[in-house]
Amino acid sequence: MLEPETDQQQRKNLADTLKQLRKAAGLSGERLAARTAMSQSKISRIESGRVLPTVADVERIMKALDVPPGAREELLSLTRSANVEYTSLRSAARLGIWRSQAEIKALGESSSTIRQFLPAIPSGLIQTPEYARAVLTPEVEGRPARDVDRAVQARLDSQGALNDESRRFHFLLTEQAVRVKPAAESVMVDQVRHMIAVSRRPNVELSILPGRALIGAAPLNVFVVYDDRLVTTEIFAGKVVLRDYRDIAYHLNLFEHFRERAASGEGAREILESIADEFMRVRD
Repeated sequence: MLEPETDQQQRKNLADTLKQLRKAAGLSGERLAARTAMSQSKISRIESGRVLPTVADVERIMKALDVPPGAREELLSLTRSANVEYTSLRSAARLGIWRSQAEIKALGESSSTIRQFLPAIPSGLIQTPEYARAVLTPEVEGRPARDVDRAVQARLDSQGALNDESRRFHFLLTEQAVRVKPAAESVMVDQVRHMIAVSRRPNVELSILPGRALIGAAPLNVFVVYDDRLVTTEIFAGKVVLRDYRDIAYHLNLFEHFRERAASGEGAREILESIADEFMRVRD
């Protein structure tokens, strides 16, 4: 999904190092697999670079190989670095924003629980076509051009994931994210009412963090947690993917902190209805 040369080199370095450590310990792939309770095929894929091991995977391998403490820290540092990926907005636009939408769709389809923290803008999974077009159309100087029609369609296609009631979706928006106006009032009214409708789906929890809520952490950026496998975070310049279990645990804790202070169910819908009414009055 993410940024090319540096990420690939880090993964190769990690794979090569793990393979060298196994050979230095005089173990076959089968024996290492037995010691780590992993499959031999997984060990092979890790050592060939076809699979990126998690920090937990590498910790198990190091324990099985009895790697010295100093080398452990160096290898863990390399693993954590390899488990952080970055894609610049410019790189994504060059490849096609629709590709990013397709990757997001694939991530969603392979996850049973998706938690989205949205301090700036509603998720693409809960956007109307007109709203999606407004936010995907570049107007700021320096922002790369994109195939808007294709990006909008890909975003709408990804919304089909909501129809799978075996999966859970948690959308946690700040009140400010709902009020930000990238489109005309008529589009905003439709967008807010669409979120109200989505909130009634049996597999969706939509929460609103009111502007008056007392919080103990800054709502700095959008992030999405896919099960307990990985976190994606968004910044102006691009997207970062985190796979270290400590980063995942931290973002899950952040999500719960904000969720405990947010309104859900009818409380969230009351806030949304009030905001829709405000946009209606301005439109009229």
